[in-house]
Amino acid sequence: MQLATLLAALEQPPISIDPAVLHQRYEITALAYDSRKVVAGSLFVAVPGTHTDGRHYLHDAAQRGALVALGEPLEHMSEPFSCPLPYIAVSDVRTSLANLSCAFYSYPTQQLYTIGITGTDGKTTTANLINMLLEAAGIQSGLMTTANFKICGQEWENATRQSTLEALEIQQFLRRLLDAQARYAVIEATSHGLELQRVHGCAFDIGVVTNITHEHLDFHKTLAAYRRAKARLFEMLDPERDKGLGGRPQAILHRDDASYEILKPYCRVPILDYGIDTPAAVRAVDIQLWASGTSFRVILPDAECVIETQLVGRFNVSNCLAAIATAYSQGIALATIQHGLASIKGIAGRMEHISVGQSFDVIVDYAHTPDSLQKVLATLRPLTRGKLMAVFGSAGERDSQKRPIMGKIAAQMTDFFVLTDEDPREEDREHILNEIAMGADSAGKCRGKDFLCIPDRREAIAATFALAQKGDTILLAGKGHEQSIIIGREKLPWDERKIAQELLKTYV
Repeated sequence: MQLATLLAALEQPPISIDPAVLHQRYEITALAYDSRKVVAGSLFVAVPGTHTDGRHYLHDAAQRGALVALGEPLEHMSEPFSCPLPYIAVSDVRTSLANLSCAFYSYPTQQLYTIGITGTDGKTTTANLINMLLEAAGIQSGLMTTANFKICGQEWENATRQSTLEALEIQQFLRRLLDAQARYAVIEATSHGLELQRVHGCAFDIGVVTNITHEHLDFHKTLAAYRRAKARLFEMLDPERDKGLGGRPQAILHRDDASYEILKPYCRVPILDYGIDTPAAVRAVDIQLWASGTSFRVILPDAECVIETQLVGRFNVSNCLAAIATAYSQGIALATIQHGLASIKGIAGRMEHISVGQSFDVIVDYAHTPDSLQKVLATLRPLTRGKLMAVFGSAGERDSQKRPIMGKIAAQMTDFFVLTDEDPREEDREHILNEIAMGADSAGKCRGKDFLCIPDRREAIAATFALAQKGDTILLAGKGHEQSIIIGREKLPWDERKIAQELLKTYV
């Protein structure tokens, strides 16, 4: 693609352009923001990051064959710098990356109906439920979540450790989806993804929120800023947008959650709300909860039916309602919704039961926020005949304010728990565990008696299993589907489900 064509897609004109760019007809064969992925003929986008600055890799990009680079003005760098490439300076690199990516992949969302899912907890489950209901209706669709990707029925794990990929990968995925003849794309839109313009250009038609609670304050600094980032999804819904695909623009809001009143003013498209405790348009009543599944009656504006699902817990009723509301807004028949939810067996790493025949229950769940930990423990308590135990930690270099809150929740809701590594990164692992333990201390719990601190996660799980007796339930929280654990700057292989199975073989 001609560089001039790409630059014409920028929403804001460049601050400055190297004269060489103006006098040559550069043919761009690829875009890259990671210099290690540059190929001959690339346009290298020097994205500023948390730990480094893309401008520091211009020489590497040039050596690998980049023709041109784009980024923030070079004069803003802290030390004198000689640029090895023709350089285009812009004021907003991330929005520019999104603009360039959309243009390079020929604007795939102009021909795809896009659904964005945001919220603190439940995004991955809700996104998968929506995708499954679309498939149940015979609608070709695709999916991008924290846990998995899917294109028209072909599924693979998300091993990137990014819930929302960078704009370049998103637009590349959407192009693949469109080329596979899909009609709908379901995209998990995190607060980071929204704030950092990763989903810019996705032209969302439907916005869905699960809930908004305490999370990511290391990045957003305040809860108000975190909420504001989530609201960007609903600002992106355009009532005038008509892709000619037959879908209807809609905002799907959670009437039971505090986010309802916060997000409502940002919605310019019709709102369809859902809830359990409030008079929402899509509401669940007569809820029955069991260890093996859930039943409830869903009431819609013009119909109702009984929903049975193998998903466990009241919070999963809310996730189901969000998916039902989305499917209903798109004209999917209630009978199809009912059958689709009945056939869903579960979501990887979400309330996943691990058994090799042991006498106690082991549950793996991604719960890594105070709200999600509280909800999962509240679900497991009435299902547990013996002691309820938990193994969890908190990510390093991330929201530290939530740590004592989670420690207090565990102290109040379990009989015993073990604090361990989640992803310590470059933060001192003992310091992280001590901050969580402060919450348990404030609740009157005693370290060594009521809980343990064992940094090594495998040892922590093994120690908890050794204490378990028949009828007990052990929750392994925080890792879920993830395939690695980050210690320092190194991603080490880690599959909580497989490790639990290995350790459990001793108890059969």
